[in-house]
Amino acid sequence: MLAAAAIAVGVGAWPAGEVLALGERVWPVLLFAVAMTVVSVLASEAGMFDAAARLARRLAGPRAIALWGVVIALTIACTVFLSLDTTAVLLTPVAVALARRIALDPRPFALTVVWLANTASLLLPISNLTNLLAFERMGVAGPLGFAAIMWPAWLACTLVPIVFVAVRFRRQLVGRGSAAATGDGAASRGATTGTNGHERDGPASGAPHEVAARNRPHDRALLRRVSIVLVVLLAALLTGVRVWIPATAAALVLLFVVGRARSGVLRLSLVPWRMLVLTLGLFAATGALGSIVVHGALAHLPALGDTFGGLLATAGLGAGTANLANNLPAYLLLEPIATSPALLAALLVGVGAGPLITPWASLATLLWQERLVADGVRVRWGEFVWCGAIIAPACLLLGCLGVLLVT
Repeated sequence: MLAAAAIAVGVGAWPAGEVLALGERVWPVLLFAVAMTVVSVLASEAGMFDAAARLARRLAGPRAIALWGVVIALTIACTVFLSLDTTAVLLTPVAVALARRIALDPRPFALTVVWLANTASLLLPISNLTNLLAFERMGVAGPLGFAAIMWPAWLACTLVPIVFVAVRFRRQLVGRGSAAATGDGAASRGATTGTNGHERDGPASGAPHEVAARNRPHDRALLRRVSIVLVVLLAALLTGVRVWIPATAAALVLLFVVGRARSGVLRLSLVPWRMLVLTLGLFAATGALGSIVVHGALAHLPALGDTFGGLLATAGLGAGTANLANNLPAYLLLEPIATSPALLAALLVGVGAGPLITPWASLATLLWQERLVADGVRVRWGEFVWCGAIIAPACLLLGCLGVLLVT
């Protein structure tokens, strides 16, 4: 993709001025994504996700429905404040391990994570890279102004997959598991894996597909320090300052704090190189394609108004393009038709809650699938597609109603 974009620039098909303008837009987004990945992995190294797993076990006990409720809460919180990709990588193994620990079918829990990672990513600019791209164009007063527009759509799109899972997997969620499936110290693999998917500890000797977190001492003082950094970071991200600044500062602080306690965590693989190259390639290829072909064609479309029909058409175009290609290029290609804050919000609904049908529609879904394969969980793509074909349209309808309600 990068090579194709370079050729387009070289032959003059993609003007250098547009390349520079795109670069100016995306470098803060990419820097923020890398910094937040480093923050999330270092927080995981400090035991943050192990602690969350232990709390979930205590709250839920052997009750399937209670554990599912805790997984929902963890997934929403992680998605809103740490982004959907972090949820896919670090919470998927947590949910699988928690279900297996009490001998429950992990599929309802794993599917809840991936669907909510996408649909619950509409609330804040930091929840999704497409939100960050749209944030400055919306003309709102900071992240809370963004949330003021998006919260009804976010709430609706969050509830849809929850209701679907409750109905689709009702038999699996009403029973009780075995309280002694694994040892008390076993935590999920997510607590000791980075976003590049490389394992840093071997599997536990007791339960397959779980990490022997009980063999790694938990430093309570380190966990407290990391928690303080995260609280300060999240507060700073809501102030309206450019988000890459506090995210980068937090990453540097955690490199020092966690690195002092565990020097082995300081390595180049903390940076999600593959995700970075893929995202950069998507931005470049989309910029070239939009400049050469798509944006000119979109100029001939009739203007879409802020009516329910206009909002739904915009969201539908976003969801359709995302499922054909990916949600990042879908947003960039269709951004010119979103000429008002309401239409931008509808487009975000489409590219955020709509890419639930094809595996490649969202990077988070691909990362989620990698974690499932690593943990030995099989979810058939046929089931994923037909479930997504029910959830996504419902999200678009209710999400656009939410946008209309506010705007």
